[in-house]
Amino acid sequence: QVQLVESGGGLVEAGGSLTLSCAFSGVDFNNYNMGWFRQAPGLEREFVAGIQWHSQRYSGNFANDRFTIDRDNAKNTVTLRMNNLKVEGTAVYYCAGEGGARGGGLYTAREYDYWGQGTQVTVSS
Repeated sequence: QVQLVESGGGLVEAGGSLTLSCAFSGVDFNNYNMGWFRQAPGLEREFVAGIQWHSQRYSGNFANDRFTIDRDNAKNTVTLRMNNLKVEGTAVYYCAGEGGARGGGLYTAREYDYWGQGTQVTVSS
C-alpha cells in the first residue's frame, strides 16, 4: 500500500523560505514520478512542480526559480524548497505520486495515482 506523508508546513512571513518534505513508502520509490500541488480555499488544486523517476524536473508557471523540487531515492523522499514566498502562496500543499506508466511532465491532478494528506502553508504579509 502506497503511503505519502507530507511535513514541513507552517507560518512564514512574505519573502521567507520553507522546505516541505514528503515521505514515500509501500512500493519501490525509484519508479515513481512525483509532484507537488497546492490548493487554496475555494480554488482548484494547482500544479506546483514535478520530478520524474529519472530526476527530470519541471514546474508550474508561477514557480519559476523560486520553487525547487528534488528527490532522494535512498531516503524515499521528495522535497519542495520554496523561496521568496508570497501571500498568495497560502494553501494546503499536497505531495502526489504516479507509478511510472506515464511519460513526460505530469501537470494535472488526475494523472497521479496517490496523494498525501497535505500540509498547510500560511504566508503572512
